[in-house]
Amino acid sequence: MTDRIGDVHTLRDGFVARVTIDKPPINAVSVDLMRDLADALEGLDKDGATRAVVLATAGKVFCSGADLSNRTSEGPIPERSINPLYDQAVRLFSTELPIVAAVQGAAIGAGLGLSLIADFRVAAPEARFAANFTKLGFHPGFGLTYTLPRLIGRQNAARMFLTGERYDADDAMDMGLVDEIAPLDQLLLRAHALAASIAENAPLAIRSTRKTLRGDLAAAVRTQTDHEFTEQQWLMKTDDFKEGVKAVSERRPGEFKGR
Repeated sequence: MTDRIGDVHTLRDGFVARVTIDKPPINAVSVDLMRDLADALEGLDKDGATRAVVLATAGKVFCSGADLSNRTSEGPIPERSINPLYDQAVRLFSTELPIVAAVQGAAIGAGLGLSLIADFRVAAPEARFAANFTKLGFHPGFGLTYTLPRLIGRQNAARMFLTGERYDADDAMDMGLVDEIAPLDQLLLRAHALAASIAENAPLAIRSTRKTLRGDLAAAVRTQTDHEFTEQQWLMKTDDFKEGVKAVSERRPGEFKGR
């Protein structure tokens, strides 16, 4: 059975559900997309049949991050106390079922953050991971300043954040960012197999154990995204941010002035 909420499709196969984002060409993060994804995952939490989830995206790119391309031409940036995108991120981290992400290509910026809502990541050799925020003259978001160090350690996370470098699947696995590497043509099968190995166990015990392991993750993401958003608001007003967005779109190093 297949369900659809906007650009999010859900296909159930026994105790495992595959949730696929299909937003061509690069599955860019938006408030609406993350709301639809949260609605889909919360629906699976409540359906009484699903025990594990595979999170996938269509196309060659897992997720390119948030679309910043036209923010520099929007005029004055309004002051806000909350970021509606991060409200949806907190919902994603609050869901109850174990999630295995299948990463077939680039997971960049907020796309990296999206991959970290999952408990496990199975990656194709073509996968690439980057926290490229400082290349944009921007502050990391989507709770990454909490979730990434928690997963790969502070030193590895600091290097990813401060250099903005891209890491391939092998490097990501060495850091603990990726749990398994599978050929592209077997990626979904391997991700499903891992999810199925979880789903064959007692469902109440699975949820209980996952809840213990994650602890106050959602609350911590809420606190961290509030801080991230505060930093992002003033940085978006800088000349360096305008230059960073332009430089990344033109695939060149930024010429930053520190203002």
